[in-house]
Amino acid sequence: MRINFELLDIRAFLAVVDHGGFNRAAEVLNLSQPALTRRIQSLEASIGAPLLERTTHRVSLTIAGRSFAPLARRLIGDLEESLLSIAGVGGRQGGHITLACVPTAVVYFLPEAIARFAGQYPRIRFRILDLSANDGLESVRNGEAEFGINLMGSSDPDLTFTPLLEDPFVLACRTDHRLAAAETVTWRDLEGEPLIGVSRASGNRVTLENALAGANVRLDFQYEVNHLATSLGLVERGLGVSVLPKMATPPGEHPVLISKPITTPVVSRTIGLVERRTSRLSPAAQKFRDMLVEHLPA
Repeated sequence: MRINFELLDIRAFLAVVDHGGFNRAAEVLNLSQPALTRRIQSLEASIGAPLLERTTHRVSLTIAGRSFAPLARRLIGDLEESLLSIAGVGGRQGGHITLACVPTAVVYFLPEAIARFAGQYPRIRFRILDLSANDGLESVRNGEAEFGINLMGSSDPDLTFTPLLEDPFVLACRTDHRLAAAETVTWRDLEGEPLIGVSRASGNRVTLENALAGANVRLDFQYEVNHLATSLGLVERGLGVSVLPKMATPPGEHPVLISKPITTPVVSRTIGLVERRTSRLSPAAQKFRDMLVEHLPA
């Protein structure tokens, strides 16, 4: 098979995907709909498989389209990066990074890292997929994300894990709670407390329960939520206390909430980078990955 398509064919395909249909994509690209359709057909003919399915009400990706979309994004990003690097260096370099990140790292950790990175590379754009641990691993595995920030635990032979930091579980409570004045808290101190925790499907909940299984500690999770940020809202309203990774707690002083270390035993999770074993990162993604490893050694 001879690959013979134009860069504009790929941009046309991505525009249809990003804007959910041909009408808006044609407007954005300043093309007529017949011209846009011809570009999609040309791309499909070159690849040898249909990429889009059109129905009366919507456009969806075929199986081939779902596989090709992340490859197309990386191709466009790599090309932009290469052209911009020819024209200039340092802060003038551009590019595009797609990464998958567990929600607890998205709220405070990731924005701080991106802000530091943007100071040196302001033209590099980010697409952040805030996904559960399992979904994040899958997005890296299938190529939708170049790499991920995730929990240690995957045994997939196609993925590698580079530890960044240990993230201990802490207690989050109101400043007027009985445990707020304690320097540290033990798991026994939490027995009988109405706890707010994430669902049993969460990787955080599995890590916590596995670690406490041998300590003979019984915790009463009165409330279950899907996202740890939600648990902090319930704590703030005085409905209970929450056990969550330190990374998910507000940095610095908070007017209502306070976090306390939990000991006996100390339970933590390992946060790190997940990458495909056989793939090569784009130049922009490689820069960001190297910065994370440099500033946050294991």
